[in-house]
Amino acid sequence: MKRAFLPLSRLSPIAILKKLVSLDNHPALGKLGDFTTGPRLLVISLIALGLGVLSAFLAVVLLNMISFFTNLFFFGKFSLDSVSPAANNLGVFEIFIPVIGALIIGVIARYGSERIRGHGIPEAIEAILINGSRIEPKVALLKPVSAAISIGSGGPFGAEGPIIMTGGAAGSIFAQFFHLTNSERKTLLVAGAAAGMSATFAAPVAAVLLAVELLLFEWKPRSLVPVAVASAMAATVRHYLLGSGPLFPVPSHPDFIGPVALASCLLVGILAGLLSLILTTLVYASEDAFSHLPLNWMWWPAFGGLVIGVGGLIFPRALGVGYDTIGTILAGKATTEIIFGVLLVKSTIWAVSLGSGTSGGVLAPLLMIGSALGSLEAGFLPNEGAGFWALISMGAVLGGTMRSPLTGIVFVLELTHDLNAMLPLLIATVVAHGFTVLFMRRSILTEKVSRRGFHLSREYSTDPLEIFFVREVMRTNIAVLPDQTTLKEIGKSVNWQGHPEKNPDLPQHSAGQHLYPVVNAYQKLVGVVARKDLLKLLSHSEDMTVPYNLGMVGLVKREPVVAYADEPLKGVVYRMAEANLTRLPVVDNKNSNKLVGMISLTDLLKARTRNLEEERHRKRLLQLHFLFHRRPAEQPEVTTEV
Repeated sequence: MKRAFLPLSRLSPIAILKKLVSLDNHPALGKLGDFTTGPRLLVISLIALGLGVLSAFLAVVLLNMISFFTNLFFFGKFSLDSVSPAANNLGVFEIFIPVIGALIIGVIARYGSERIRGHGIPEAIEAILINGSRIEPKVALLKPVSAAISIGSGGPFGAEGPIIMTGGAAGSIFAQFFHLTNSERKTLLVAGAAAGMSATFAAPVAAVLLAVELLLFEWKPRSLVPVAVASAMAATVRHYLLGSGPLFPVPSHPDFIGPVALASCLLVGILAGLLSLILTTLVYASEDAFSHLPLNWMWWPAFGGLVIGVGGLIFPRALGVGYDTIGTILAGKATTEIIFGVLLVKSTIWAVSLGSGTSGGVLAPLLMIGSALGSLEAGFLPNEGAGFWALISMGAVLGGTMRSPLTGIVFVLELTHDLNAMLPLLIATVVAHGFTVLFMRRSILTEKVSRRGFHLSREYSTDPLEIFFVREVMRTNIAVLPDQTTLKEIGKSVNWQGHPEKNPDLPQHSAGQHLYPVVNAYQKLVGVVARKDLLKLLSHSEDMTVPYNLGMVGLVKREPVVAYADEPLKGVVYRMAEANLTRLPVVDNKNSNKLVGMISLTDLLKARTRNLEEERHRKRLLQLHFLFHRRPAEQPEVTTEV
């Protein structure tokens, strides 16, 4: 990640090691298996179970707060009834409602916590990767309040980003009361975030996938199981608090749409990817524009609120979460006014207000904008039923904009319960994802993290250090010192260049080996000694021919940290980082202390080099003409006589 780090060229080898590895849960020698998870998983899962219940109640509180502020701002009453701001009768005065809400948010952010600004998901990512999975308690309180005010005053956002941040904050705070590692705190933070999303949308599987694709940055049972436990528990509790899904029921669609319609999904994916690119560009172009204002950032949301108010006056359905509008579009009842109102007005006010730094989520707006694009496409694509292309485009825009294709597919399936759409969704969403990967360096979420000075890679792959063993890269051509020797022999081994007049037979150049194993007569490792210590010993010695017992002097470090020939390289990296070393002697196995070689940080890089070669070196293994190869006709032997 690109943060306030020194360049690698300025870091010591030890510092590089410690940046490359995490010191938790590495496999013990002799216990290699598919996974490294231990019984600790049960404890974390039990805590996650409680977080699932808590996050479900937090989701209900947030949704009720949104309803409360919507009624207060647009209808002047104290009520928790679910209403749409589009039904207000304020007329032109409606313009000022989002401005008032934005001013309140600016004050909360300035004097409460700046962390309440933004989507919610980038802030959770930053807490996980930079802040040791620690979120301040006041963020857990201020984030849902600010989001409820933002959405309740007409902000065109969703509740999922704030509830993800709120649930994550609850998990982080809960974890800080226990003696846990950073990795375990991260797991509980993400468990709370996934549980909040699961309870909000009745989408437990999509919540887990979102955690994997966006928040966990690993695919390990130690984190996946607790997150899944929390999400499942939240979905169960939601059934009793809010009812079951689907959130957006849709008409039935055919189980197979035919080759022409499947080919049309390619076009839907490309257009969704293009729209994702446009939306992301609009959001950050707005942010750049606000950054040039000669005003403190606390006033930016007010200008964004003014844009929201004008947009709401033009197209009232653009205000608020807009679940009712999404349902209308998916039911195939969207008018031309709704389609273009969402694509033009909703997209604009959402991008501008989000760029102003207010508080709100991105999932619900992307669902609405994507479904509107699909409704527009339905005018020239094959007719596969009411709302079909709106549903497919909705998933494609979500997966492409967030760079989370699996989440986009499963999320739409859980929101609609339309399993017949699985294959078209797969095609369109993956195409949209591929489009944005090729044409956008970062997603709408990771761009936010990047602008705060960090770099985030979202590609998962097998670590080559887990595949290669020490025996494959260790050096066997090394200098070894017997514990019973002479100073002259020691000098030859280390290529000592001091006092040549005393030792005319010694080589006059220095060697590259910095650590020397000391062995006994049975080639068993006694200890190690540093080259600098040997040179100091030789420099202060007069008679180079006297016998010397290295094993008896204080130079030799006994019981050194060692590597084993039959262990993966990753275990060696962990051990080097923990011991603050860059080279280790290698012994045969854990039960034998027989020296077989040495391994250093340079040797560990051989695995990386081999991995790079596999990725970059292209060669043809089979050639087509071999299959039709004809044996050449025999040529007559030609002889030349002189």
